[in-house]
Amino acid sequence: MQVDPRGQRFAATLTTAVLIAVLVTESGVLLAAQAAVFAIAILFGLRYAPYGLVYSVLIRPRLGPPRELEDEAPPRFAQGVGLAFALVGTAGYATGLTWLGIGATAFALGAAFLNAVFGFCLGCEMYLIIRRITAKIRSEREVPA
Repeated sequence: MQVDPRGQRFAATLTTAVLIAVLVTESGVLLAAQAAVFAIAILFGLRYAPYGLVYSVLIRPRLGPPRELEDEAPPRFAQGVGLAFALVGTAGYATGLTWLGIGATAFALGAAFLNAVFGFCLGCEMYLIIRRITAKIRSEREVPA
């Protein structure tokens, strides 16, 4: 499946705003809500994630068609990385380990900010590196000794 990369930057901008609010309020509930947004994106795809729906209904019609589309797999993987940090942060806030909640949220915020402002998707780059490594390992196994 192909997705509009502008939608990913829009989602990263909303995520950035939510994560800043989490850090300001130290709200584990708000971070859990962001974790749910990440989970929906992973389970149902980026187009059906809450931020993707907002983008497709309110923003994309005003922009016109994108110049290019990108594969959904790398940004979907990035949503999984975001989910992992959001879950760790939520657990931190829920158990009174506020430092863990703040730290995990800050890492997720850093990644979302990079995508929102610079169009650099850290999780997408991780996905591509992992794919290259696993492809190399597979090809080395297939080469007869």
